[in-house]
Amino acid sequence: MFKSSHIALTAAILTGLVVSTAAKADIAEFYKGKTITIAIPYGPGGTYDKYGSTFANHLGKHIPGNPNVIVQHRPGAGGAKAMNYTYNAAPKNGTFGMVPLDAAVVNQLLRPDRMRYDASKFQWLGSSNQTNSVMVVRSDSGVKKWQDLRKVNIIGAGSGKFNSGYMNPKLMSVLLGFKMRYISGYKGSSRSILAIEQGEAQMSSFNWLTWDSKVPHWFKGKRPFARAILQNGVDKDPALPDIPMLADLVKESEKPLVAFIASMGPIGRGVTMPPGVSKARITALRKAYDKMNADPAFEAELKKRRLRLIASSGEKIQSIVNKALKASSPAVIKEVRKLIFGK
Repeated sequence: MFKSSHIALTAAILTGLVVSTAAKADIAEFYKGKTITIAIPYGPGGTYDKYGSTFANHLGKHIPGNPNVIVQHRPGAGGAKAMNYTYNAAPKNGTFGMVPLDAAVVNQLLRPDRMRYDASKFQWLGSSNQTNSVMVVRSDSGVKKWQDLRKVNIIGAGSGKFNSGYMNPKLMSVLLGFKMRYISGYKGSSRSILAIEQGEAQMSSFNWLTWDSKVPHWFKGKRPFARAILQNGVDKDPALPDIPMLADLVKESEKPLVAFIASMGPIGRGVTMPPGVSKARITALRKAYDKMNADPAFEAELKKRRLRLIASSGEKIQSIVNKALKASSPAVIKEVRKLIFGK
């Protein structure tokens, strides 16, 4: 004979299953026939776009109700335009998200007057990659190693001043004494890379995946077109074990400044939703994102596009964002702002 405690436990389990089934049915009913838009903060062609397009091809089939998923490019202000729009103006019902800037936290702390969002209140679904910023220089510039940048005057190319492609090389230049002039305003990594290829510039700094997926031929042969010179992140990129880390080259007193900028790497390429989306829908979307990351078809398309899969859950990314916001001291923020933006 069952004890009353067993009966109560069984009833609780059955009740939980009923509630879970009902909640899933509600999610499916909402998303059936709907379209989810994923905003891309840059123009077409970059890794943000490639990841976002791959998400659009696979995420919907893992969401109850199987909604259609599309991408929408919203370039401007180094990606800040899309971040501000998603946070403040986008629908808050679970039908609009974005591939967030890896610099979302750093931007909020360095430029609070321009960043009209609180990164901790974004609702992160997960990530599919983690990145370092890798400085690449044309070989015919006369630069073979990072020390040469103290003697050779080069021109760097990138988009806006609010993304890692500007902040990382700017910090590298100031801390290590490089002779470098930087031209911003290019629409994403593809245009910046084209500027290097055409000789308008000699340097840019993106994550290694961008370089390896777009111009792998640059780095091959006895006389490569370009070289990776320096990287910044939490750990060395596994593909670049011999390329020095910025943190290993600076003074002890400067390491917190480097670590602050390096915090961009773990956020990676993923999807986030604005505040206001219900907990039930966020829970369902996070489960769907995890299933997508585990889907062999998703990984196969990433490989076909020369993209990596380093999966992280939404809960993990949320925790990283919150910890980065809490750990950044006002003194470090002030000094980094001064070094990068001059004020």
